[in-house]
Amino acid sequence: MILKPNPKQQTLNSKLLSLWHKYFTRSRMRTPTVQTAGSTRALDHLRRLARLMDSQFRVPGTDYRFGLDGLIGLIPGAGDMTTLAVSGYMLYIMAQNGASSYVLARMAVNVIIDAVIGSIPFLGDLFDFAFKANTRNLRLMEQYYQEGRHRGSAWKVLLPILLVLVAVVGLIVYGMWQLIAAIF
Repeated sequence: MILKPNPKQQTLNSKLLSLWHKYFTRSRMRTPTVQTAGSTRALDHLRRLARLMDSQFRVPGTDYRFGLDGLIGLIPGAGDMTTLAVSGYMLYIMAQNGASSYVLARMAVNVIIDAVIGSIPFLGDLFDFAFKANTRNLRLMEQYYQEGRHRGSAWKVLLPILLVLVAVVGLIVYGMWQLIAAIF
């Protein structure tokens, strides 16, 4: 006697399998993308945001422009964290839209430079008005999507940074060693 598979059992198995995929696969756990890769809506949104943060206002009688980044940065502590959050949001949108790790690493370096130097009292406030990290990141993003530049791995950015950090830490350790030797 040959047993035939029960069609009801097969239907139940396929339903259970589809429920499993619906609730427990990575696709459900991913955050939804804001826009599709290379879409003009994402670029337009980030253009408006970069303009607001870096060049929304003009000093009367001059061509110098500044944005909310410099103004909000004047608030000690909270201002720098707020502008860092806005720049991080721009990075998030780029990552969701398929930017290469190389362009994301370059954008992150701009954001980190803006945040670290911008947190220095007074000097950092002047730096916030001049550096315009969001505009630089917008330029990188446009070059990536429209011109096809900045493709590849982030190691081209990260390796030099790591080497500089190792050299700085080495100099600090050497300086501490010399200081301790001079004291004792």
